[in-house]
Amino acid sequence: MEMGVRVSEIGSLFGDPVRAAMLTTLIDGRSLPAGELAFIGNVAPQTASFHLGKLLESHLIAVERQGKHKYYRLANEQVALALESLASIAPWRNEVQARSEQHSSQHRDHGLRFARSCYRHLAGRLAIQIHDALISRNFISAAGEKQYGLTDEGERWLVSLPPSKDVMLTQRDRVGRACLDWTERRHHLGGPLGVTLLSRLKEAGWLVAQPRNRALRLTLKGREGLERQLGGR
Repeated sequence: MEMGVRVSEIGSLFGDPVRAAMLTTLIDGRSLPAGELAFIGNVAPQTASFHLGKLLESHLIAVERQGKHKYYRLANEQVALALESLASIAPWRNEVQARSEQHSSQHRDHGLRFARSCYRHLAGRLAIQIHDALISRNFISAAGEKQYGLTDEGERWLVSLPPSKDVMLTQRDRVGRACLDWTERRHHLGGPLGVTLLSRLKEAGWLVAQPRNRALRLTLKGREGLERQLGGR
């Protein structure tokens, strides 16, 4: 019964359109002020404060103070994973509605579907391709249910990405998690190893963050590197 009550409480928090807009905006790991979250939720500052208070009480978000300002972020990766999982099981829009919206949303959604950040790890179609390539090359291996470990071959590849000087991986960096991608409905690499992978790809200049959203752009250097080393694109 306690689990059912807790699921119901969390579901009601996720289900509110204003709170859902705030939470999904924070899914890339950013910290944002209340004023910006109010704008995103299309509500007055007082209303935004009410919703943020609800999310804080339920430990879905955390707040950090810098001087007079407060910045809100997701509490942890588990919250981001829950949001992505909910999106992945949401029913697709019916065909008529999807066709009517296709033209206006095609360009906007293409970048996010191809590559985006998901709480500091890589998601999207490119993430699926890299996930599959890492498994096929034995760079990662199963280490329990929906868990991965970085192999010795995988570590050599990861630290060799430019710039490779003085790259040190902790034991935690070597542990990954299978994360269900909400646009592709397949798993990509999450967890600390997924965070490390995205960080290395960005340091190498293979992926570049896009302004105003969490889409990531694959550079020409990145395309050539992935094709050469992983057979991806």
